[in-house]
Amino acid sequence: MEKLLHVHFTKKDIPDICLIVVSALLYSCGMNTFVKSGNLFPGGFAGISRLLSMVLEDYLQIRLSFSVIYFTLNIITTLFVWRRIGHKFILYSAAWFTLTSVFTSMIHLPPITQDALLIAIFGGLVNGFAVGMSLRANASSGGTDFIAIDISQHLHRPSWNYIFALNAAVLISAGFLYGWNRALYSIIFQYASKEVVNGLHQRYKISRLHIVTDKPDEICEAVFHIIRHGITIVPCEGAYSHQNHTLLMMSLNNDQLKLVESCVLKVDPKAFMSVNPVERIIGNYYQKPIE
Repeated sequence: MEKLLHVHFTKKDIPDICLIVVSALLYSCGMNTFVKSGNLFPGGFAGISRLLSMVLEDYLQIRLSFSVIYFTLNIITTLFVWRRIGHKFILYSAAWFTLTSVFTSMIHLPPITQDALLIAIFGGLVNGFAVGMSLRANASSGGTDFIAIDISQHLHRPSWNYIFALNAAVLISAGFLYGWNRALYSIIFQYASKEVVNGLHQRYKISRLHIVTDKPDEICEAVFHIIRHGITIVPCEGAYSHQNHTLLMMSLNNDQLKLVESCVLKVDPKAFMSVNPVERIIGNYYQKPIE
């Protein structure tokens, strides 16, 4: 079975699995507490599922719950990306949206506030924090997250802004059918959610690391043991001391920064490092595949 699925589970996966359960529970609570009470439309398949459920019931008198539609759409997308993304990631994501579908149908919570703006802001924060937790646990909410991650792997840059743009179609439809207030507050909800996800998920954000050191060979050897990125070596001289040093330059993902910084300081505690954000990468750049 492991050969068929290309998946190998160990004890190290237990914290991630627990985090997925907590994340799904938090997302479901946010859906029932904020989204339903504020009549909002979240981003991605959650918003599409909510809109379809309402349209089917209000215009066609067909009662089909949010959970059923949400689960069905995610299963279809899961089959589509099965060969394009790591199987462990897909299985974790499937567990997340399955638990979310179950929890959402089971949990019934009273609204916390009637203020539409507070619902939109804090609902978006809760939504984004739950999705960010799932991404840190090597999972996602499925659906458009699968699409966003697939795009990010090819472009080597975050793609959540593109997905946010795609959600506009759902909001426009919701505005025409159920009033523009709902659509406009949903934009605030989605924007708050997107900002939290962008802050928590660092995998596709890239930084340039400059290291001034007197132990370039030792640092390169140590770094090559933990990541697969090239390093450019440039001889340099200190303007004040006129002593010769070596400048090491490399680009790496933000979630690798702390690991590399710690590695460099172990080899050379006197190394000087600076970090700058990278807008985009042109050329060959190794992106570790999602398991």
